[in-house]
Amino acid sequence: MRATLWALLISLAVAPSALAQSASSDATAAPDAASTSGSTGAASAAEPAWRHAGALTGDPRYPADFKHFDYVNPEAPKGGRVRLADPGGYDTFNPILQRGNPAPGISLIYDPLMTPSMDEQNISASYGLIADRMRYPDDFAWVEYHIDTNAKWHDGTPITAEDVAWTLTAEKEADPNRAFYYKDVVKAEVVDDGVVRFTFARPGNRELPYIVGQLQPLPKAWWTGTAADGSQRSITQGTLEPPLGSGPYKIARFEPGRFIEYDRVDDYWAKDLPSQVGTNNFDTIRYDVYRDQTILVEAFKGGRFDWRTENSAKNWATAYESDALKRGDIIKEEFPIRSQGVMQAFVMNLRLPKFQDERIRRALNLMYDFESQKRTIFYDQYDRISSYFMGTELASTGLPEGKELEILEEVKDLVPASVFTEPYTNPVGGTPEKVRANALEAVKLFREAGYEIRDGRMVNVETGQPFVIDFVDNSPASERYVLPYANSLKRIGINLNFRVVDSTQYVEKVRTRDFEMSTLAWGQSSSPGNEQAFFWGSEAADQPQSQNYAGIKDPGIDALIEKVILAKDREELVAATHALDRVLLAHNYVVPLFYSPNQRTARWNIFGRPDDIPPYGSGFPTIWWYDSEKAATVEGRS
Repeated sequence: MRATLWALLISLAVAPSALAQSASSDATAAPDAASTSGSTGAASAAEPAWRHAGALTGDPRYPADFKHFDYVNPEAPKGGRVRLADPGGYDTFNPILQRGNPAPGISLIYDPLMTPSMDEQNISASYGLIADRMRYPDDFAWVEYHIDTNAKWHDGTPITAEDVAWTLTAEKEADPNRAFYYKDVVKAEVVDDGVVRFTFARPGNRELPYIVGQLQPLPKAWWTGTAADGSQRSITQGTLEPPLGSGPYKIARFEPGRFIEYDRVDDYWAKDLPSQVGTNNFDTIRYDVYRDQTILVEAFKGGRFDWRTENSAKNWATAYESDALKRGDIIKEEFPIRSQGVMQAFVMNLRLPKFQDERIRRALNLMYDFESQKRTIFYDQYDRISSYFMGTELASTGLPEGKELEILEEVKDLVPASVFTEPYTNPVGGTPEKVRANALEAVKLFREAGYEIRDGRMVNVETGQPFVIDFVDNSPASERYVLPYANSLKRIGINLNFRVVDSTQYVEKVRTRDFEMSTLAWGQSSSPGNEQAFFWGSEAADQPQSQNYAGIKDPGIDALIEKVILAKDREELVAATHALDRVLLAHNYVVPLFYSPNQRTARWNIFGRPDDIPPYGSGFPTIWWYDSEKAATVEGRS
């Protein structure tokens, strides 16, 4: 299941996904449904029970009468302003369109049907927000959500089941990504007062009821109405008119290309719901645009904004040294990443003939000397990625056995024979002897694929065309690990041409597949599901703007994705994902890079936070707050 933030190009993915599992012990009706009848009433023998929450792996932790999540401070003070940095800029407030750059933080103005907790595995349980209850049958053929009668848009008008049904249809029409992602949701309809039903293309997909629970409803009347200047609004067009929202914040001030500020909604309809108590504590959340990463870091040290997540090992090791850090006015802190895995890699565009031979792809991996980079430029902060689900129990290891072996046997005619006999391993460099041995093996593989070295260049034996790679990125900082790779390739006669473009151009190139190689990533949760088809499925390879960046088309992969999606329990899900991971690795689709098991953060010491940070995320800024006493003692913050 996807994350509530739609698309990141390098996690940028993100997307926590989850296997929906029946919460059989949570079968009691919500208090306001227990004494009624009909579609919104208590369950009859032929109807499923209404439930206040749904657990994706087991039962929800919190009962129907819970007061707040355990990890929040219910007495957290409200007030203050937090300033954040946006490295890309924005040109639209439309939260759906994949073209253009949506404003950072735009999801703050919208609520989803259900909201997760941060202290359940993989953020794997959803509790009522716009919808106060949900239900679905044993075969998962449909799900119904009942809209809270108190749910309101910011103008005071009620959020309706019609708004919800319209949103799903509108998203599928406006965005090819969402059309693909929701392809098995064949109908959204109002079936009773305040009740919307989503009907699925087939039964048995345990995840779909929860996927649609992440939907952030949009106001139909606003998006189909007219703007103040008389123009017709459209969900298929970008806009810089602040939209009507439902969430804890609304757009207050903005200047495209420079900043956007969100103010907390004083009369936010859901502020006293158990899932919202102790959250959304800042009066104002501001994003300032910085297009240069070096300037961005210097601006942070100069006190121009208050919090950042640091993705550069060099910056983490060296860039924050300052008097403010020594005084404790700036705090560096790492938070363990427990709920997500990742595959970050040099991604080849398999739509190009030169990358379609698996031997070529393996040879390109052999030429990446991670061990030397770890020592010389990564300050020993990273580990090599060896799984598409790195950092989770879903990463395959050793040889397949048990349930995983059974699953692979069922598709053995569609997968490489090596998955049964050879565990995947990355090449190991780090010494001149190992680097030379890897280069010799790479040249051998190129030779087997029809290439040879002539006059110092790797060329196709039949055509004489040199093997050249055009590498595109949007960050000059990536030179630090791409250029050493280019130098390594040059040793076997391959030129890698590295080019940096601006973020808007880069996003367009990746979306339209106008690239040969780039650094890209996929975020993974500990409970994968339907999004795997979006990442690796054959249909997604030709889907405009999908996250199948590489262009993978393989019947064995497709078959294993189906087994992940239709897994009946956690044991089967883990086994099917191990099998999928193993086959993806065996095809050498990418050159795996590096990852850190921790989120590295730097902040000015002006915040308060709960005593117990939830295990599955730092919770910033949602459950933190502005501490005026700390702020009064901080020096150097503008």
